[in-house]
Amino acid sequence: MAKILVLYYSTWGHVEKMAYAVADGAKSVAGTEVVVKRVPELMPRDVAEKAYAKLDQEAPIATPEELADYDAIIFGTPTRFGMMAAQMRNFLDQTGGLWAQGKLIGKIGSVFASTATQHGGQESTLLSFHTSLLHHGMVVVGVPYAEPRLGELGAVQGGTPYGATTLSASDGSRQPSEAELGIASFQGAHVATLAAKLFG
Repeated sequence: MAKILVLYYSTWGHVEKMAYAVADGAKSVAGTEVVVKRVPELMPRDVAEKAYAKLDQEAPIATPEELADYDAIIFGTPTRFGMMAAQMRNFLDQTGGLWAQGKLIGKIGSVFASTATQHGGQESTLLSFHTSLLHHGMVVVGVPYAEPRLGELGAVQGGTPYGATTLSASDGSRQPSEAELGIASFQGAHVATLAAKLFG
């Protein structure tokens, strides 16, 4: 079995919802075992509550060391000024030991994200995230244009060849659309198909 980890950070729940769509797509591929986990919250609880953060997320907390246990890791993060959120950055900054031992070399890495606005840095977040994966020697996988919803022009939506994305609106009121969740599911299935071929 190819072991796949969907690892995310979500403030308002948008990335969390995308994470489970990614996981559903990955689970649809035979020969894969899929786990969903999240990185720790760094905000104090009172600060998180004032930010209306979703604090009832069910996914267990991951540790940096366990990344070596998986064949593919699909990361999800909100965007902060065109880059990954501090919570995800902090988690990745603790993987130096894995890097020193080459524990992630040859594993598949993929990323999905959320922004408040349509041009809020989705692609810069995904591409800058890829840098960390490449430093670890991971094989970076995006979303090929075999996914037809990437070419959709009739509605405001996320979705890039670098990874699935969604839009939240600045107040968090917009939820991931059916198309965005579909692209996320496609990404999960695409990564899982490759992982099953490489590691299954």
